[in-house]
Amino acid sequence: MSDRVIELQGVSKSFGDFQAVKSADFSIRRGEFFAMLGPSGCGKTTTLKMIAGFEQPTEGQIVLEGTDVSAVPPHKRNVNTVFQQYALFPHMSVADNVAFGLRAKKVPEPEITTRVGNMLDVVRLGEFARRRPAQLSGGQQQRVALARALVNLPSALLLDEPLAALDLKLREAMQIELKRIQREVGITFVFVTHDQGEALTMSDRIAVMNEGVVEQIGTPEEIYNRPESLFVAGFIGSANLLPGHVRESTADGCVVELLTGQKIAATGRHGVGDKVSVMLRPERLHPVAEQPAEGFGLHGTVTSVIFQGAWLRVVIELPDGTELSAEADADSDLPSLRPGQQHWVAWSNTAAYALAGWPDRAGATGLDVDHVEAGL
Repeated sequence: MSDRVIELQGVSKSFGDFQAVKSADFSIRRGEFFAMLGPSGCGKTTTLKMIAGFEQPTEGQIVLEGTDVSAVPPHKRNVNTVFQQYALFPHMSVADNVAFGLRAKKVPEPEITTRVGNMLDVVRLGEFARRRPAQLSGGQQQRVALARALVNLPSALLLDEPLAALDLKLREAMQIELKRIQREVGITFVFVTHDQGEALTMSDRIAVMNEGVVEQIGTPEEIYNRPESLFVAGFIGSANLLPGHVRESTADGCVVELLTGQKIAATGRHGVGDKVSVMLRPERLHPVAEQPAEGFGLHGTVTSVIFQGAWLRVVIELPDGTELSAEADADSDLPSLRPGQQHWVAWSNTAAYALAGWPDRAGATGLDVDHVEAGL
């Protein structure tokens, strides 16, 4: 049995002159939680619909369990889809909603009773079997929709932003619950979202999409710590991006001379003279009382200190006007950590990462609302 459940082979999708997906070429493994992540309009939902059969590719092939299903209608593909709207039957009980697909397939009633009971136990709704959907919370309704899809034992479950309608606390709880359910049933989950936190929390691997192109596929750690493009670096979480040129190659990476003149030691392989951007994540950039070692710190003026619970978000403006975002413990006793004061920020010897190209705007991503809006 192949380890690949779903394969996209050179898949493109056009709507008239608009190309929504451009030459997607990747596979999704058996039993993994795979996320497709990107801003609105990047092509992730169109890709999911092509896997489900609701859209046909303009070019390329969709392969499911080793069979080309590009022209196969949705009801003949062994995949099920859960949308933002759960579409539960209001006049049916929870158990009957879950059993609906099995009854449509003429599964014997004793087997239906067993499978429905087992699946309701998996989603922790066994005691709610006789209730109607209107008597359930949003999170419970979502779990009914999941149970209804999973009870048919599909090769893959496709989820199109199913958490979007939930409030923050419930959404965070459901992230953990979805991961638990996926691990317990062992079925491949393909999850579409624009929320970086959801993707990082739940996924085994993530495909980051932008303007119809798959920019990078990797584990959450790879995507976050070693992005392959400036878009990925800026879209996943927050980042400080500082442009410069490589002046020296080292055993561990390179030495970058920033456009402001400072030199920074960074990981990442690049040739001497290359245009690169040094990425420093805010949580790895900290205000310090003493001047750090050369290549591991920058000096500027504190412009903002924002209380965020367990930590402080500190904005530092460099002499050339570039803004950096850093973090400090909420109980920090640094006396100069207030707006208008000069301060150093420092990082560890593995925190700086160099990637090819220069950003449209140097400094912290996420501080300028117009820049963020343009990126989305």
